[in-house]
Amino acid sequence: MAVLTKTYADIRASDIALIDEERSVSWAELNQRVNGLVNGLRQAGLKTGDTVAVVAGNQCEWFEIAQACAHGGWTYVPVNWHWVADELAYVYEDANAVAVLVDQSFEATVLTALKDERGRSVKLIVGIHTASDSAARSDSRFVDYEAVISSGGSDEPTDQMLGGPMFYTSGTTGRPKGVRGALSGGLSITPDFMQLVAAGFSQFLPIPGRTMLCGPFYHSAQWAFSFLPMIGGSAVVMQHKYDSAAMLEMVDRYSCTNVHLVPTQMKRLLDLPDSVKESFSGTSLSTVWHGAAPCPPAVKRGLIDWWGPKITEYYGSTEGSIISTVSSTDWLAKGGSVGKPLETVEVIIVDDAGARVPQGAPGTLYFKNKMGNDFTYHNDEAKTRESHLEPGVFTTGDIGYIDADGFLWLSDRKIDMIISGGVNIYPAEIEGVIAALSEVEDVAVIGVPDEEFGESVKALVQLADGIIASPEISEIIIKHCREFLAGYKRPRSIDFIAHIPRTGTGKIQKQPLRAPFWEGHERRI
Repeated sequence: MAVLTKTYADIRASDIALIDEERSVSWAELNQRVNGLVNGLRQAGLKTGDTVAVVAGNQCEWFEIAQACAHGGWTYVPVNWHWVADELAYVYEDANAVAVLVDQSFEATVLTALKDERGRSVKLIVGIHTASDSAARSDSRFVDYEAVISSGGSDEPTDQMLGGPMFYTSGTTGRPKGVRGALSGGLSITPDFMQLVAAGFSQFLPIPGRTMLCGPFYHSAQWAFSFLPMIGGSAVVMQHKYDSAAMLEMVDRYSCTNVHLVPTQMKRLLDLPDSVKESFSGTSLSTVWHGAAPCPPAVKRGLIDWWGPKITEYYGSTEGSIISTVSSTDWLAKGGSVGKPLETVEVIIVDDAGARVPQGAPGTLYFKNKMGNDFTYHNDEAKTRESHLEPGVFTTGDIGYIDADGFLWLSDRKIDMIISGGVNIYPAEIEGVIAALSEVEDVAVIGVPDEEFGESVKALVQLADGIIASPEISEIIIKHCREFLAGYKRPRSIDFIAHIPRTGTGKIQKQPLRAPFWEGHERRI
């Protein structure tokens, strides 16, 4: 049996392992399907160390694929399903993806991207729920997902090797970069290593329990707070598109023990009608985690008042995982702090010259995992170096300090980033797309206050000589962004200004551009 499912297939064969909006999968069935998928994909040509791209929603198949990759030694790229064809084609090429596994809901965009020269590395297209008349079936590279599983049989795969995720995170310049960590695969590590990682996660969650997944699995935090508990024997209940009332009903119906939320979801929960709130029992829910973006104090306090002191916040990143945590009790006493660093994390705070600062003084935050875990940016040695003070010591780009009680506080952000609805958006990528237009002389992208999402994307555009600001020019910019940027990256508003201020070295001076929009608001990082 597959290493990571064997125990539960033996002792809890008929228990449910996965529940999505269409079906459920028992532990025994999951084990059989994972075995079939590993064997079938090997028969189709995948080799240990290969990279695959996965474009699928929150569905049982995603977890089957992640389990299969964890045993087949394949690195998988969880693709943001909002990405347009140009963004997909870039990832195919950058990751050197050998295969694409795609649900029918997203196949049109995937097929368009595969027509691009950058998709030449893809040798296999695995269709999930593919319609009989789909254009995908006419591609010589196409194989049906269920046919792959059937062809592989249920025998335990031989030579099992660990594979795992490579998440693409946007960068301060240019295109997103893949983050490679110890779990990404490509090394001579057996799958049982992931069991050790999952065991460590038991300090954060009731494991085994029942996880409610209501955020996109392609996000590293949602992956960590669902897939890792599953490795420890937790079932996963999933919702593809977030719906507050439906999520609450599912928590009660399936007796979910834990859930991960972002601030926007928390606000939407509080905005529900009183009748819906009152119908929610929540007695099974023992742990609620939130992160990815700063949460307005009133929202967090409101959820604590409703659900009790079971709300825990974490500070971390795709690159460095969880760095610090703060319980409801500590947050109420230390409002604004992101908590105490984990025992496995050493915090190093330095000034602009790289010298360590005294306790209580702010500086650039660097972190060292005492277990030796580190990361690299795929195909970008320069970016990897820039993010490290020394090997194993990395920064998130934030500025902060540690108080006398050992609590970590964030006070500013060095890197230029917008956080909207818990999603990191880097202006440089958007600026590069807009600047390519001949009508545009210069452009600056900033985050402006948004009541629901925290921040929204605004483009400040300096038009080329002879171009007059008009609704038609705005439409040209918007149309161009639709072609090259996922929806969440596109500007929600466009302002035309006479001049984009830059420093002598050419860097955009964002602070004076932001200031008018944030007047009267507390700037949160």
